[in-house]
Amino acid sequence: MRIALLTYSTKPRGGVVHTLALAEALAGLGADVTVWSLGRGGDLGFFRPVDPRVRIRIVPCPDVAGETLGSRVLRSIALLGDAFDPTLYDIVHAQDCISANAAGPCIRTVHHIDHFTTPELAACHERAITRPWAHVCVSGAVAAELADGWGIKATVIPNGVDAARFASASGERWRARLGPYILTVGGIEPRKGSIDLLEAYALLDPAEYRLVIAGGETLFDYRDYRAAWEARAAELGVRPEVLGPVAHDDLPALVAGAAVFAFPSTKEGFGLAAMEALAAGVPLVTRDLPVFREVFTGAARYAADVPAFATAIREAAGDSSTRAAGRALAFRHTWTAAAQAHLDLYASLTS
Repeated sequence: MRIALLTYSTKPRGGVVHTLALAEALAGLGADVTVWSLGRGGDLGFFRPVDPRVRIRIVPCPDVAGETLGSRVLRSIALLGDAFDPTLYDIVHAQDCISANAAGPCIRTVHHIDHFTTPELAACHERAITRPWAHVCVSGAVAAELADGWGIKATVIPNGVDAARFASASGERWRARLGPYILTVGGIEPRKGSIDLLEAYALLDPAEYRLVIAGGETLFDYRDYRAAWEARAAELGVRPEVLGPVAHDDLPALVAGAAVFAFPSTKEGFGLAAMEALAAGVPLVTRDLPVFREVFTGAARYAADVPAFATAIREAAGDSSTRAAGRALAFRHTWTAAAQAHLDLYASLTS
């Protein structure tokens, strides 16, 4: 079975991490897998090495000065669509709205459902839900949104996680550099609840813990939100440590060194970064959303608003009571199991 997985970027975003890990696990089960992606900003490869059993096809997508978001979306779809030949594959599986628009008839994984105001992106999002002939969701909560909003029945296949990679990491180097810290991964953007986390942190003692923010590579332009976040930090008198994208090999140690992993996202499909934190034995505090209740039951604290986040973070720091449950949960989510579930789905759809 010849399988093409398509993603929109080579950068370390959650959907890209998912695509690569799934491709490698599929290849490990004997599948013939090719990953297609746009190479933004001159990228010739992905943010990390990829198992050589997986073929890689990178479509150049150079930056264009002054380009609007809508134009960037349309150009991305055109570049990937022109380069990709679906007739070479038995299964074409897109992992995001850009690649789903570029691929033509395909299977689509809906990681989470967004609500866009940019016309081109809103249209891209709608087509990428309605046009695919089969759908996968990484949680039941997102599958329910798809059913309620579009009447589409999706197959639920949870994410895997490279639990051993995070469980074996030591955070001593990062603790020596930063002191005790609260960590979030995903950058500064509206969907990540960044201002809420800033407000919650201001209710804690900043002399006791530093707030550290990692990640942030994205297709979108969040400069206005980032400016608002920086202005609010100044008003509150707090100075978080913003690391930006962290090297693949450095991330497990950074996660393992945290006193608490804070995950205030307002929209997620699964929460892979949070599951990695559980694998590292780090206490987890998430926003109280149905998807997180589904995925992290028994292994996380939940908070519905800013004061509750501050309280939950304070209580989680130094509390190891959920560590065993969190690690056990993370180790149950394997990429091999996810890949086998995908192969079973592909077989059912092509038989």
